[in-house]
Amino acid sequence: MTNPEVAILMLSLFIFLVMLGFPVAFTLLAMGVGFGYYAYLDLDSIEGLADVFSNKIFYLLNQNTYSVMENDTLVAIPLFLFMGYVVERANIVNRLFESLQLAARNLPGSMAVAALLTCAVFSTASGIVGAVVTLMGLLAYPAMAKANYDKSFASGVICAGGTLGILIPPSIMLIVYAAIAELSPLRLYAAAVFPGLILAGSYIAYVIIRVMINPSIAPKPDHNITISRRQVYWQLLTSFVPLTALILLVLGSILGGLATPAEAAAMGALGGLVLAALYGALTWQKLKESVFLTAKATAMVCWLFVGSWTFASVFSYLGGHTVIEAYVLSFNLTPWQFLIMAQVIIFLLGWPLEWSEILIIFVPIFLPMLDNFGINPYFFAMLVALNLQTSFLTPPMAMSAYYLKGVLKGAIELMDIFRGIMPYLGIVIFSMFLMYQFPAIALWLPDYLFGSYVK
Repeated sequence: MTNPEVAILMLSLFIFLVMLGFPVAFTLLAMGVGFGYYAYLDLDSIEGLADVFSNKIFYLLNQNTYSVMENDTLVAIPLFLFMGYVVERANIVNRLFESLQLAARNLPGSMAVAALLTCAVFSTASGIVGAVVTLMGLLAYPAMAKANYDKSFASGVICAGGTLGILIPPSIMLIVYAAIAELSPLRLYAAAVFPGLILAGSYIAYVIIRVMINPSIAPKPDHNITISRRQVYWQLLTSFVPLTALILLVLGSILGGLATPAEAAAMGALGGLVLAALYGALTWQKLKESVFLTAKATAMVCWLFVGSWTFASVFSYLGGHTVIEAYVLSFNLTPWQFLIMAQVIIFLLGWPLEWSEILIIFVPIFLPMLDNFGINPYFFAMLVALNLQTSFLTPPMAMSAYYLKGVLKGAIELMDIFRGIMPYLGIVIFSMFLMYQFPAIALWLPDYLFGSYVK
């Protein structure tokens, strides 16, 4: 039954309820079942109470649940999550930050540079923005505050660095995107390598340049650290090298075609356990915590998929996608105009919504239109992946700021954190512009590794 007005009402009501604070996964599920019951309702076929529950929406919900559970791509999510939680609880990040701080001690803003590098490595291993920002808020912010770093500057470094994990492979967000858009996770990982490195490098360059211009925001330590190069190398060898090697091994096996994302994630989970054991931090309590947190996060992702696929199926059945596509195409936009319009909408949605909500609900609205404009779906995916960084950095719902405020409490005001993250928001937008001007930043590596993309 085509009823586009009901579809638009369904979408508007969903946005309203989410902004009120209702859980996204179960809001999607409730909206999908409720509006789906109406969409599939056939009053003429109802003869008794049993027929009331014979609505097709229940069959659709059952099929979507089964499809999520048997999706091979999504198997990688709990394994990558487990690797990240094991690494977090093994105190490997503490060692990493200390060693990088020593290695970068001669650079302007050395602690900030070390914090960004630690965030990049750890967020790549975990992919959990909240965990990275929270841990670095407890670890790096007090160290920078003790060294008289500017509060806004220090908080901005942690918030921006903590979001890198949703872009730099192996990224959980890219696995979710691959499942939604039915794209190859291998090509998505390859496409994200250079954009991720460019964004992380831009953050570090900004920190160094800003401190050189205004040294007062990140003063050098009052005392010199006497340490030999051999000691620095040993620190790096025992902290930075093992974790980085594990990440590169996981990513390399995927990009080299030696393993699927799920197989590589299993190898990463095993590697995390081995590292924790080598550091003497693999206890039964920490293992139980890692398993519990992995199960909790995985359940959320699974229910998000069940709810979103049910919601999207009903929305499309009612004619919602057709109406929006026809409306957009009626403007006769050029490809670059369509890209700007889509990215502006996603950017604005980042104010009230998180990346998972934007990715699962709104990105699929744009995906069917890519063929009409001749846009490479992997290029579009990288623009979206960069743009989704802003959902964590854009006030008033900049979740990375709230994560940091939650652990620092009265040590800093929320407005100070907002001021600190604004420059990084500009860097993300500049990176998107740069990639639009030079699409090869995203497309060269996947084309080189897997051949030119052919739909």
